[in-house]
Amino acid sequence: MLQKLFYNRKLVVTIFVVLIVGLGLFAVAPVVYSAVMGTGIRTEGLSADNAEPATTDVNGEWQVVEGQGSNATAVGFTFFEILPAERKNTSGTTHDVTGNASVADGQLTAGEITVDMTNLETDNQRRDVNVRRKILHTDEYPTSTFVVTEPADLSTLPEDGTAGKVTLTGDLTIHGTPNEVTHEFDALRDGDQLVIAGDVPINRLDYGVETPDFIAATIDEMGELNIRVTLEKN
Repeated sequence: MLQKLFYNRKLVVTIFVVLIVGLGLFAVAPVVYSAVMGTGIRTEGLSADNAEPATTDVNGEWQVVEGQGSNATAVGFTFFEILPAERKNTSGTTHDVTGNASVADGQLTAGEITVDMTNLETDNQRRDVNVRRKILHTDEYPTSTFVVTEPADLSTLPEDGTAGKVTLTGDLTIHGTPNEVTHEFDALRDGDQLVIAGDVPINRLDYGVETPDFIAATIDEMGELNIRVTLEKN
């Protein structure tokens, strides 16, 4: 009888300890996840620091180039992770971007940007693989594109090395699904270069991007496409 009572008490204590440990892990999991998984690599906006006055006419054929420093060409994403105890941003980026644009009479008449999605990087290799393969399915959809569909006025952009604004309308294709977007971008004429940058709000569901629930976080529907491209005359 005493042996059975001792066994029952031991069982109760064991279960109680397991529950306490389990609750503790549940409480700290988001903190550990946040510490291990950083905020990623974000494509920031353009910088007009040390920009020079324009040295070439805006009209002509332009091509995307690598660029330098804080205005290096890059395109990426920022999505919002919803954790049990917090909400955080995570960003990824790639410099594998190509494209061109045509300007006549101060009007952007054509333009196309192509982004290699297979090289997107955050700050965690495991997350990189998950984003590419399980979210964006880059094996099936290796590129995203933006194609200008309406003329845009570049004639009023400052020529003195300060930034201006330009509104672009075009078809944005992600995950094989196109949607028309219109967004006001920052634009800078810097010497013989033209830099365009902006954060375009997107709803991943509009592009058929379904995301699995992660262990400690889910991904919000809303996010941003972060764009910064530098172009030079052909």
